Amino acid sequence: MITIHHLNKSRSKRVIWLLEELKIPYNIVEHQRDPISNLAPESLKLIHPLAKAPIIVDGEITLCESGAVMEYILNQTTADTLRPATNSHEYYQYLEWLHFAEGSLSLPVITTLLMSMEDRDGTKPLDGYIAKEIQLDLSYIESTLNERCYFSGDNFSAADIMMTIILEIADNLGLLQNRIKTNAYLASMQQRCAYQTAASYG
Repeated sequence: MITIHHLNKSRSKRVIWLLEELKIPYNIVEHQRDPISNLAPESLKLIHPLAKAPIIVDGEITLCESGAVMEYILNQTTADTLRPATNSHEYYQYLEWLHFAEGSLSLPVITTLLMSMEDRDGTKPLDGYIAKEIQLDLSYIESTLNERCYFSGDNFSAADIMMTIILEIADNLGLLQNRIKTNAYLASMQQRCAYQTAASYG
């Protein structure tokens, strides 16, 4: 049985969500951030040297990095509902968005989060670069969701799970204002039963 090492206030929520969607049984070990530094606790370092959630343990396999974890879990089931057929047009859309979440979009969103913890006047070189990247990425998302219901096409997939969690962070930072399709999409994802179970872990 897969064990998830879940850190509160982290993107490891997406792994619980995926397993709930697939109805795969799992164990969960909860880790709490340090209340002062807000960093991950030493207990995660005992599981994986990077000490970054999500981490899963399945027999001899210990795996970090969200995209790799999601793909590993999908490979453990014969269900094909959350990943389009390999080499289909939808599959490559799925693959792009699965990686976009922790690639192109994660950098400006997480940097915005970190910059919000500092006193800044918006004139530093990084401010302009991040603002440009946020505009580029969120406009791409909005135009995509204007064309289809889900990121990989007409059907919900694991790419939607990956994207929803980073979009939640963007929303909490006030970055989704006037993004009508993106906000509607996010609201619909948050209504899914499996999402709500995952969110209950904090």
